Amino acid sequence: MTRIAILKTGAPPPALADSHGDYPAMFEGLLGDAFATTTFDVQAGEWPDPVAFDGAIITGSAAGVYEDDVWIGALLDWIRSARGQTKLVGVCFGHQALAQALGGRVEKSERGWGVGLHRYQVVSEQDWMAPAAATVAIPVSHQDQVVAIPAEARVLLRSDFTPHAGLIWGEDAISFQGHPEFVADYAQSLLDIRRETYGESLYRQASASLDRRHDGAVIAQWMLQFVAQGRG
Repeated sequence: MTRIAILKTGAPPPALADSHGDYPAMFEGLLGDAFATTTFDVQAGEWPDPVAFDGAIITGSAAGVYEDDVWIGALLDWIRSARGQTKLVGVCFGHQALAQALGGRVEKSERGWGVGLHRYQVVSEQDWMAPAAATVAIPVSHQDQVVAIPAEARVLLRSDFTPHAGLIWGEDAISFQGHPEFVADYAQSLLDIRRETYGESLYRQASASLDRRHDGAVIAQWMLQFVAQGRG
């Protein structure tokens, strides 16, 4: 069985945690029985030994990777030391943390909030990306974006709103700005509690987008096949 460390870097709003679970629980629901997961609360100083796992998923967070919290600096150091010892997968904040740690740059985007269901073009097909897809749609919730990618990285997914929506570093790491682990009910509940923050026009547009099917299950399959690739 594939062994996955989940680096928990944040939590859902308290009003949603009881009904929807925390981020590790969301990933466990997404990944299913193909993965054996162990959660590490990095804000509490818990760190996995990378060689003990086939892969590590870095979750979303309300924090910004450019902030000076001690745990964020420790996470960036862990990413640099773990690379090459286990497969790394970043999601939202995790996507940004990988980019920041490995030579890119993350900023609060002048484009504003990305919320609802966003569709991305696949621009770099890989053999582990099966089933193949020309585009994928994933729930999102972010203001920060990767604005400059590391020299070694290539873009996997893009859109006009998020040009660096998916990245790959050789056989070592992949990352996604979107949230494949968000089910539609959770994404809608998140919109609802932040309605005033987004404004009515963006709220309605994002809410309507969630009626469409999203490709979280496809991304989960990609993650599994990326992590499994090259294992003996």
